[in-house]
Amino acid sequence: MTSAADQEQLRAQLDTLTTEAFRPELAEIDRLATLEIARVMNGEDAAVPAAVATQLPRIAAAIDGIAERMARGGRLVYAGAGTAGRLGVLDASECPPTFNTAPGQVVGLIAGGPAAMVTSAEGAEDSKELAAADLDALGVGPDDSVVGISASGRTPYAVGAVEHARRLGALTVGLSCNAGSALAAAAEHGIEVVVGPELLTGSTRLKAGTAQKLVLNMISTITMIKLGKTYGNLMVDVRASNEKLRARSRRIVSLATGAPDPQIEAALAASDGETKHAILAILGQVDAATAARLLSESDGHLRAALEAAQG
Repeated sequence: MTSAADQEQLRAQLDTLTTEAFRPELAEIDRLATLEIARVMNGEDAAVPAAVATQLPRIAAAIDGIAERMARGGRLVYAGAGTAGRLGVLDASECPPTFNTAPGQVVGLIAGGPAAMVTSAEGAEDSKELAAADLDALGVGPDDSVVGISASGRTPYAVGAVEHARRLGALTVGLSCNAGSALAAAAEHGIEVVVGPELLTGSTRLKAGTAQKLVLNMISTITMIKLGKTYGNLMVDVRASNEKLRARSRRIVSLATGAPDPQIEAALAASDGETKHAILAILGQVDAATAARLLSESDGHLRAALEAAQG
């Protein structure tokens, strides 16, 4: 239980945060018609990409560092509390089916553990020690990258994760939505997407959450492009785990090669459904075993493997 003095200090901190600012011009938004409220919200959301654009050089520098470490076997770890933590878990969970990442290669940590995804565990966000313990349980080290996520930029769990990861030698990124944040200061790469006060005072699942999602989309997607998980703009490492994805795999092979359906089906069958292998077999005019060897020798980069097959 926090003391009155602690509560007063926290309130003073919140009063300084852009994400917590009160907007008197919206004080009677509850009296507007539904369509008008929707227009106001849509106008608010339209400003988010521009705020993200101001941070693109910082985002790119962080991605280059992450990709470099992942290329030598490191992991990408997101750490946050509440909405920020859930967004990290969401992004991590989408990497295996989209990019065929190995189990544990991209990890989302949320304060309070998996149960906090669906049940509020807001008290857990106040513990730097919990964040350190969660990272230690993963065995985080110098080849790993840890991205702390916090709209306020002051959440102890996110700040503690970045501080501890940095002590362990990992690359660190601090993603927040306030300027001059403790989280950005603690990280090697500070990214501060200042989206301004929320429509509902302090409800950072709105613009701040949207901004964080956009940045996390960039971090995971561009990192995977750098790691050779795509061929052009095709998801050639997609894991065909259901009928929809199996159909998508066939379509990807078709778009990449222009081959007729029978040839595509034969190539996918020979490569156990591996989209990237099938494309290389068709374009490089090699068998499945050779395609697998060339991809292994090129660390999974299809363009490099194709050059080797054609050379």
